[in-house]
Formats: sequence, structure tokens, C-alpha cells
Amino acid sequence: MSLKDFEHDMQRCSRCSFCKWLPFENQQHMDFIKGCPSAARYNFHAYAASGKWNMAYSFLNGRIGYSDAFQDAVFKCMMDGCCDVSCKTVQDIEPLQHMFELRKQFVEDGQMPPEHMLTIEGLKKEDNMLQGKKADRGKWAEGMKVKDLTKEKARVAFRAGCRYSFDEELRPVVRSALQILIDAGVDVGIWGRDEVCCGGRAESMGFAGELTKYADHTLEALKAAGVEVLINPCSDCYQCYKVEYDKIGKKPPVEILHITEYLHRLIQDGTVKLTKKVPLTVTYHDPCHLGRLSEPWIHWKGKEIKVMGQMICHEPPKKYRRGARGVYDIPREILRSIPGINLVEMYRTRESAWCCGAAGGVRDAYPDFANWTAAERIKEARAVGAKALVSACGWCRRNFIDAMEDGAPKIEVYDIIELVEKAM
Repeated sequence: MSLKDFEHDMQRCSRCSFCKWLPFENQQHMDFIKGCPSAARYNFHAYAASGKWNMAYSFLNGRIGYSDAFQDAVFKCMMDGCCDVSCKTVQDIEPLQHMFELRKQFVEDGQMPPEHMLTIEGLKKEDNMLQGKKADRGKWAEGMKVKDLTKEKARVAFRAGCRYSFDEELRPVVRSALQILIDAGVDVGIWGRDEVCCGGRAESMGFAGELTKYADHTLEALKAAGVEVLINPCSDCYQCYKVEYDKIGKKPPVEILHITEYLHRLIQDGTVKLTKKVPLTVTYHDPCHLGRLSEPWIHWKGKEIKVMGQMICHEPPKKYRRGARGVYDIPREILRSIPGINLVEMYRTRESAWCCGAAGGVRDAYPDFANWTAAERIKEARAVGAKALVSACGWCRRNFIDAMEDGAPKIEVYDIIELVEKAM
């Protein structure tokens, strides 16, 4: 698609500002009803989805050109999709997909934050988003007895992802997850140092070509290793393989699961037993990429028609992704199955969850904004009486940790894998 394909959506945006807030039916507490971190932080319409529709329409028609202010509004966005969910409660237009095209246009014309260019240069050189050395990618699994998918075949492939591979503080999470699979007798393997980025975070920054490149590589690697199931502890990777690859016509011909989905099966069939008590009051943070953004892609081919020369409709009728079919229940069921865990919910959950702040290139270019966003979520967790904040995404956990080091209120932060391990 191109920016031009969204011109009618640009015209149809009514500037109602629903994109800035949670849908009315999901609002529970006056202090926690905002949905868009950008609009909440910068308090100016241009930073909301509606403002970007307006600017994009002016840009498309030659009324404005590139500027620092325009770029600032476009890239100070986590691409988290909360605006997309809220917008679609009142009309059927595509704010998030429009943002992908707007960013792609910026990048094609050389208009992007310099920090993003540094990240992408590192990606092209070392095949990861953290600018780590490619040769070090497999260090997270050193000493583990697991199949090497570059030499052997396995039914199940386990991908650590960029964050877990290079973030030494978080490496124990993926080591534990993989060891649980090994102990459960799963025929599992890893690519180790030959694992590469999924390309999803690069695409969200506007570098769509990187997504295609890594999709092709992944499809070849899966086929060569005889993989039937692809397990991801990283929510970003999971969403990328499940949704973004499908969007560009490169969906892997394997079952794509997040580690929580696979663990849930092992717990349900009794292979993994959670018997030890973990006395802790926790709240669960829905990662955007495991939640609303992981809703399966809906392919549509058709045309726009005007009814009575005015109302735009689609023939055949177009179905829309509204965020409700993400992975929400399974992580919560795992937590409830752990003896001693008291799960309390925050005010913004499921498809209306507040973003952690790490996505969309914001963490790379605007760390102060990323930390502010994480701090807002920590405040919400504390407001419901939680003693610990639990997530199922390494990027979320890292951003919460960094925000607390930058002055955010303190709270214990866990990956759900860590609590499962404590209970085994």
C-alpha cells in the first residue's frame, strides 16, 4: 500500500479525538482513561492519530512539506495501536496502518531521527536491534544441551529474539524458558549465533525493506530445520511472525506460538506442575505485541464505492482488526494457576492496555518519553495495590527497569517465566 491509499480515511477522520482516550466502555478510573501516550505527554493534537491524519492529508496535497515539527509528531509514537482500537469504536478507518505508510514515506525520503539510522545501520551489519556483535548472539544458551538447528532438525524451534539474546540481565528468562521445554521432553532446537532479527521493530520505524529481508531468511531457516512449531519468548517477534509476515504475504507455514501459549498447554496436560507457593500480589501488563497487535491479519481484496455519491463503503464488506483477539486470557490463567499468587487488574487492560513505552523506535530516539510512559504504567500498577508488575515481553520489562532507574516509582518487575519457575 501507499500513503495515497489512505486518502479517503484522511478525509473521513472527524477529529472527534476518540484516539486520545480509551473507549467509554473501558474507562474505569478518571486518572487512567488516556490511551495515547503521545497525546498525553505532549498535549497537542498533532501527536494524536487524528492530528497525523490531518498533517498527512495536507502533506499529500502539497500544502505542507517536511519539517522538524512534522517529524517530531510522526516519530514520537510507540505504534502501540491503542488509538486504532479506540478509533474503531466510532468509525472504520485505519490509524495504525496509516502510520506505517507515513513513516515509510518519511524514511524513503531520508526524513528520520538520526538515532534510528544508527540502529538500522547496526541491524544491517550485525542482524540485531541492539547493535551487539552477531558472533555473541548465541551466548545466552552457552552450556545448555539443546539441538543446533543449523546442523539438526527439530519439531519445535525456540527463538530468543534480539532483546533476550543481548541483554545479559534478562538472559536468565530465556534460559529458564528453554530449560522448561527441554525438561518437558520437547523436541526443541535453537539457531544460536545464526539466529537473526525478525525485522518487526525496523518496520515500525519505517524501514519496510528490512521486514521483507528477514521474512525471506526466516522462511528458509524454518524449512531447512524441518520446524513445525515456532516458539517466541519475545512478544515483538511473536507478533511479527504471526501478523506482519502475513501482511506482506510471507506467513510461515508453521504454528506460531508465544512461550506462554506453549507453557499453558504443558500446564494443562500436567507435564509442567506448579506446586510451590509464591505469596505475591501481582498485576499483569498486557504487552501491545502480545495483546491487541497480535490479532490475526485480515486479508481483503475489493474496491471502495460511494453510496448516493457520498458515503464510502467497501465491496465486498471489509472486516477490521479491533484488538479483541489478542493473547489475553492465557497469561492470566497461568498466573492464577500458581499457588499463592493474588492477581489484581489494572484499570487499562487487554485491548485498551497502556503501552510500556519501548516500541516504535521511541526507546531508541526519545528515551525520556519512553521512561515517562513506563512510569505512568508503574503508577497504575501501584494504584491497584500490586506489589509486583508482571509481563510477558523482554522489551516491556527492560523499559520498566530503566524507568525506575530514571526516577519512576519502585515496584518489583517479573517476567511470567520467572514466576512459573519459582512455582515448579
